[in-house]
Amino acid sequence: MTDQYGWGRQDDQTPGVAAAPQDRITFLGHATVLVELDGVRLLTDPVLRQQVGPLWRRTPKPRLGPLTGLDAILISHLHLDHYDPPSLRLLDKGVLIVGPPGSARSLHWRGFLDVHELGPGESLRLGLVKVMATEAKHPPGRHPLTQGVPSVGYVISGSRDIYFAGDTGLFPGMADLWPGLDVALLPIAGLGPRLPEVKHLSPHHAVRAMELLRPKLVIPIHWGTYHLPGTVLMGMRRDIHREAPLVFMREAAALEPGIRTVMLEPGGALDLAPTVSAG
Repeated sequence: MTDQYGWGRQDDQTPGVAAAPQDRITFLGHATVLVELDGVRLLTDPVLRQQVGPLWRRTPKPRLGPLTGLDAILISHLHLDHYDPPSLRLLDKGVLIVGPPGSARSLHWRGFLDVHELGPGESLRLGLVKVMATEAKHPPGRHPLTQGVPSVGYVISGSRDIYFAGDTGLFPGMADLWPGLDVALLPIAGLGPRLPEVKHLSPHHAVRAMELLRPKLVIPIHWGTYHLPGTVLMGMRRDIHREAPLVFMREAAALEPGIRTVMLEPGGALDLAPTVSAG
């Protein structure tokens, strides 16, 4: 059984029998995704609070209980909606944090000790899984501690290959990023009424990214979780934050059945074993 946020409950297990590791994706909202692969648990860009700077969360906050026992946290870049030190402090203080080149300075200054930087093409191994940083087309941070720190994506490679794009615009190198991807976690929206496509994937550009990447399965992320005050108004005819996935799904349907798309609501989980095999 699962609860309303997609988490298995304790009564799922037979007493005295340990549950076998599952390959699973759990979308916690925005760019925060729990990736469970080959017994390794990775969390991407954890932003877990109700309010982060000017941003307000539209969906329930994730429960922290299932986020214990992480092997690493992957940070794609140091913008407010992807890098939130107070959210990091809600998690295990000793967990490894992987970030882009130059990110260790800010993380160390904020008290995080176990930090490993990866530039595009660089990798590290965690158990049976390899994590490799990839190119991303997104501007660096502007704060003195984050200025000049680039953006990256990650490929998590084991028995399956999973691409986490972080935050990026469309770039030609996507076509050669990784052959034979099983899963792509692609951003499809922004935070405000305007989306500069040169540094973000709009719903249309996300579909173009699918054509370049050619994964078996796409799970859209970076939509419908946080908003800026004033962008969601009472009586507003169009909800730009909820419209993006509808536009994306309508256009992505043209790529079926070669590329399957599964839309998860924040908190939803997907078991990869039957889904990727069927895809």
